[in-house]
Parts: sequence; C-alpha cells; structure tokens
Amino acid sequence: MTLMKNLMGAAATLALTAGIAAAEPAVIYDLGGKFDKSFNEAAYNGAEKWKAETGGTYKELEMQNEAQREQALRSLAEEGANPIVTTGFGMSDPIAAVAADFPDTKFVTIDGWVDPAEHPNVLTISFSEHEGSYLVGMLAAMASKTGTVSFVGGMDIPLIRNFACGYAQGAKAVKPDIKFISSMTGTTPAAWNDPVKGAELAKAQKSQGSDVIFAAAGGTGVGVLQAAADEGILSVGVDSNQNYLFPGKVLTSMLKRVDVAVYNSMKAGEDLDTATQTLGLKEEGVGYALDDNNKDLITPEMKAAVDAAAEKIKSGEIKVHDYRTDNTCPAAEF
Repeated sequence: MTLMKNLMGAAATLALTAGIAAAEPAVIYDLGGKFDKSFNEAAYNGAEKWKAETGGTYKELEMQNEAQREQALRSLAEEGANPIVTTGFGMSDPIAAVAADFPDTKFVTIDGWVDPAEHPNVLTISFSEHEGSYLVGMLAAMASKTGTVSFVGGMDIPLIRNFACGYAQGAKAVKPDIKFISSMTGTTPAAWNDPVKGAELAKAQKSQGSDVIFAAAGGTGVGVLQAAADEGILSVGVDSNQNYLFPGKVLTSMLKRVDVAVYNSMKAGEDLDTATQTLGLKEEGVGYALDDNNKDLITPEMKAAVDAAAEKIKSGEIKVHDYRTDNTCPAAEF
C-alpha cells in the first residue's frame, strides 16, 4: 500500500511538473523598430544569439507608440515571460509601475533607470557611451581634412548629449582647435525614426564645413549615413556595427554592446542578478568597429593612438567627462 502511495505521489508530481517548462524570456524594442540597424537591432541580435545557442524561444514586441509601454509589460508578465528585457529610457516609468505587481518576474531596463531599493526584481543596465564616443571622436579628428567634425543626435536627452560630449572631447584631444557642430533631430520619440530629417541635418552640417559626422539617432541615423555617403564625406555609425551600410564611407561605428546585455540577461533567465550594471571600455561594453569595410580609412597610426587612449581610459589615466553627472560638457555647448 505504501509503495502504491509513493508511486501515485511520484506520478502526480510528474504530471504537475510535466507542463512546467523554463519560462520564455521576452524583449520589448523601443520606438524606431526592431530593424533600425542600430540600437534595437543590436538587442534583436543578442536575443537571436541566445536563441541559436540554446535552441530556446523568446517573445518579442515592437512599440508603436508611448501608450503601449505599460500594457506590453503587463501582457508579457501575465503570460509568464521571464525575464522581460526592455530597451530605451522610456520603459523606466512603466517598469516601475508594473514590477511590484509581478514580484517573481525579473525585468531589465537597458538605458533606463529604476530604483533597485524600491524594485529589487529590476535590473538597470547602462553604458559609458562617452568613453566609446571619445575614441571615435579621436578617429574623426584624425580623418578630418576640413578641421570641422559634427554630431547628429536623435531625441534631445542627456543620454544623447553624453554621446556628443564624449565625441567632442576625443576630437579636441587630438586637435584642440577643431570646430565641433552639434544638432538634435527633435524632442519627442519621433526623433528616432526620421531618416529624411537626418539627411537634411547632415547636409546642413556639411555646408558648415563638417567632413565627418557622428550619428547617434537610431533609425534617423541611417539617413545621416546615406547623406554623408552621397555628399562625399565620412560618417560614424552607432550602437551596432554600421560600417557595412556604406563600405568605405563609414569611418567607424561606436559600438554599444546592447546585444551582449540582452544575451547575458536571457542566458541568466529567472536567476538573473539584478545588481545595477554599467558597461564601459573596461567591461567591453563600448568600443569602435574595425573591419574590411573601413580598414582603408583607419591607418595603423590612427589605430595605435586610439587603442593607447582606450587603455588609459580603462586605467583611469584619461577621464572622460560624463555629461549626465552635471549636465555640462567641457568640450561643447548644447
């Protein structure tokens, strides 16, 4: 009888657990679309890498407007997705509103901020964009023939100004008297997906003498890169390696390893450590791209100078100012 009870109990346990699989992770892309060839696409690539390596599946959602953010989070949490990885600062408030209702679900905000003391199930991942931007600023200054370099940002927020500030610092470290021009696409999320406006800004900057333009503007940046190629000047891509878009025309790309952040979060799964992370040069979270598409644009001397600066940033010998610490930039005005 005891044996029968044990067998029945084991069978019941198996029946109960048979329908329970590891929770599927999920990723919510920010406005601008999954295939923006930049920030969101880097997130997608990280998710796809996890899928390819594990054979697992994941849920995904693309934001169409601001109103969908909280609804999307709640929907995925109710479906059992875990962890739920989000991209863009715009997800911070929606996560803060939802996280407490799903204490067993891990949420990740990339580029946002959610107080870990109030929401221990939320991981905030940020990047030291200014460090990577400093390096591409150096390359831009060394490549410039006119003595003027420029920047096109997407939405005018401190995060994007941090890219611009790092870029200006790097350029002026090489040529203290170099001219720096900066333009932002807009003040709403629509600024991330306006390649026509990006092209207009790029052409305007060329008319002011710029011959190397750094675009940190999501989908808008593709318009910047296109216009630069058409106008016979160089551009600098962002987030993903965008060198391939216009081979021989993109000087380099400032890599922001959103793909790594997404991949690592999905790999950790429900056991994700939610201690806040900041990924800089030392953590290989940012860098610059060198491949067959731009190898003829970057001389050995240029590469040596930038790589030496990178090591000094890692060691602390070179300190790149982070615009977000005090909303000021020692190398540019906004």
